[in-house]
Amino acid sequence: MWWLYALLSALFAALTAVLAKIGIKGVDSNLATAIRTVVILVLAWGIVYFRGGLEQFGSLTRTNWTFLILSGVATGLSWVFYFRALQLGEVSKVAPVDKLSVALAIVLSVVFLGEKLTWQGGLGAGLIILGTLVLIWQ
Repeated sequence: MWWLYALLSALFAALTAVLAKIGIKGVDSNLATAIRTVVILVLAWGIVYFRGGLEQFGSLTRTNWTFLILSGVATGLSWVFYFRALQLGEVSKVAPVDKLSVALAIVLSVVFLGEKLTWQGGLGAGLIILGTLVLIWQ
């Protein structure tokens, strides 16, 4: 079932790029990111509330907090740079470069999480990198 969620994530990420490109026209990219963040904040907390997730709030460990905060910082910086890139460049070029995160995540998962890199994973990461280069050098 994870793949269905991953496909939905990809679909909404694609919509994000197109909708953001339209929405940031004539707007400071940082302001656009802040507005987007407020919407996400309300949506995320609404989902937590309605699905009963608030009960787990007190059981978060120091490690949970530390890495969730670091992940939030990384996400925030990603969004700031993504929106600026969208403002300056074409979606058809910015989005593929942004998706290099897939290849980078594979490498980082091997280095920091000890996940095994199969030849298929290495080939896939290599093809993502190659595909990105093909798409941006149009």
